Order: sequence, then structure tokens, then C-alpha cells
Amino acid sequence: MPMSVAAPPRLGTVRIAVDCMGGDHGPTVILPACRAFLAAHPNAELILVGRAEALAPAHGWERCSHVIATEVVAMDDPLEVALRRKKDSSLRVAVNQVKPDASGTSNAQACVSAGNTGALMAVSRYVLKTLEGIDRPAIAAVMPNQRGGYTTVLDLGANVDCTAEHLLQFAVMGSALVAAVDGTENPSVGLLNIGEEEIKGSEIIKRAGELLRAAADHGHLNFHGNVEGNDIFKGTTDIVVCDGFVGNVALKTAEGAAAMFVGILREEFSRNWWTRLAALAAGPVMQHFKARLDHRRYSGGSLLGLRGLVFKAHGSSDAFAFEQALNRAYDAARNGLLERVHDRILETLAAAPAAGSTAFASGDAVAPVAADPPAPEARRSA
Repeated sequence: MPMSVAAPPRLGTVRIAVDCMGGDHGPTVILPACRAFLAAHPNAELILVGRAEALAPAHGWERCSHVIATEVVAMDDPLEVALRRKKDSSLRVAVNQVKPDASGTSNAQACVSAGNTGALMAVSRYVLKTLEGIDRPAIAAVMPNQRGGYTTVLDLGANVDCTAEHLLQFAVMGSALVAAVDGTENPSVGLLNIGEEEIKGSEIIKRAGELLRAAADHGHLNFHGNVEGNDIFKGTTDIVVCDGFVGNVALKTAEGAAAMFVGILREEFSRNWWTRLAALAAGPVMQHFKARLDHRRYSGGSLLGLRGLVFKAHGSSDAFAFEQALNRAYDAARNGLLERVHDRILETLAAAPAAGSTAFASGDAVAPVAADPPAPEARRSA
């Protein structure tokens, strides 16, 4: 029988809710990832959410409790189905574990899912609500660059259509994320475009550039200017901002290109006995090369802008990739990312212009927007 999750986490522990039914492979991949994660993190606890029969192999695991959900959001389910019809889905029940109760406490400090991206964004926004000053959550993740580090890119698929004001908010949230996690207090921001010139791009991109330059002029952002797709991998800026359609295409293109490069090298090294001999000599270099390009290492995008920590793993994640997403959620919760991002967002967006204006406030901060009323949804427990 599943255990109750009503008890608060032990002092010093991080409790993560896991949607075990999401993604292309579901519990066959997620449960092994969870077991490996628990073995590597003695101060972590997991709440496994899913159908009873799917969670049966995890019965008796230490530092692990179960919450039963009777429905599953399919990868191709429309948003209306996920949000309004499947109210007992594993995705929704997992997100609900992060929602604070009347006393301000929650069952989990973070949630991880490999499920339908649009559904995760919609459900998370409905259940958790967005932070003051934020219209939409955005998925932020890191991509490797030539400098030996990472470029944070957002949005990577949560929002297909964005306004210029949304892109400004993404820039602020990305800056807050990098400042909180990497310790870079003034990270540089680039706006993804088809050229570096200010006159290029769609009307939305041009308008976003105006807003970002106005924010930079008043010291609220470190805006580098327009950047192109190759700048992501050059490491030209710490952060690259784009809408979710472009970001997701860029992400999937990068993953495909990396897999192709590794495959071509493998083919060339196995062409004849001489190339196989060369492969033995180059083995350590090739392993390092493959590891640097392995997109699974960067699994676990953060849905920024919510009043709770939610992380999105790749839908095609294997056990290693999903474990990396759990690692990112654990680090974020342990380091108080939500509170630090919240403070940075309020500080910066308090001076942001209203829609249709490029004039940033330079004096005292304005009062924050009133919080949305809590959603009328009861907490689910086993």
C-alpha cells in the first residue's frame, strides 16, 4: 500500500515530487533513475506519483513515499484535456505536492516531470500561479559552449507565441537564475535574432530589443544586444532569450547535430584496421568529446516564474538523463533558488515599463502586484 506524504520532510532534507508516468518511457526509465538518485543523495526524499501498479516495484524503498494518481497525461494530449479533464493525472498530482497549504508548507520543495511540456506549463501555472510581475513561466536550461562553460537559454518550449514584454520578463528571470546559481551578479543577456543589427528581425523582436536596451540603460539588465544561433555555442553571452518555438527548435537541432557528430566519428574510426588502431589511441579524447556533447547531461529545464520549483526533463529521457533532472531540482531546492529568483525578479521588474512604454522607473520601486487567490483544489495524498 502507498504511504502517506502528509508528514513534513526531515530537517535538512530536500523532498522532490516525481511524475512517474510522464515522458516516452514512463516508470521503466523513471524508477531506475529515482533509485540511483536516492543512492547518491542521502539527504533527499522522493514522492513518487503514478498508478499503483506502476509504482509497485518501488514498494519498500527507503526515503520514498507514494501518491496514487489514476490518470496519465499523454504526450499528445491537448491542453484542455490535461488541465480540465484529467484532474487526477500523475502530472497534476505531482505539481500539487509543491503547492503550499494554508500554513505555508508543502509536501515537496520541487517537482520533476518528463511529461507533455505544454501540459506541464499550463497545470503548473494554474496550480502554483506565477510570481508577481510575471505573465508566463519560461523553461530555462543550459547548453554547452566553446568557453568550457554553459549558456543559459530560455524559453525552450513553454511559450510558442510571445510578446516583447514576455521576452523582457524572460531576460530578467534568466538573469536572476544565473545570478543565484552561478554567482554571476551581472550576467550578460543576448536576444536571439537573425542578425546582430538592431533593424533586423520581426516587429516583436525589434520591440523586445527596445525594451531590453531601455532596461540596460537604467541599470536593470546587462544587455549585450542581438545574437545569432551560433553565439549560443560561442558563449558570447551568459544568457540567450527567445520565444519557446525558436528555443525548442534550437535545442532539438543542437541535440541532433551533437548525435550526428558522434555517429560520424564512430563510423570513420571503424572504417578499417588503421582507423580502428587510431581510435584506440584517441579513446580518452573521444570519450571526453562525447561527454561534452551529451545532451543528457543538461536534462532538467527549470520553469521559471512560478511560485514553486518545477523541472522539465526531456520527454525521451533515459535513466541517466532523468537522474540529471532530479539532480538539478535537488540543487535548486537546496540552494533556495525560488526565494533568490523571487527577490531578484521583484527588484528588477518593479521598475519595468508598462506595455507600450520604454521608460523605466529610476526612483523608488513600485508596490508589487497583489497575489492571485489560491486555486480551489484540495491536496491529494495517499
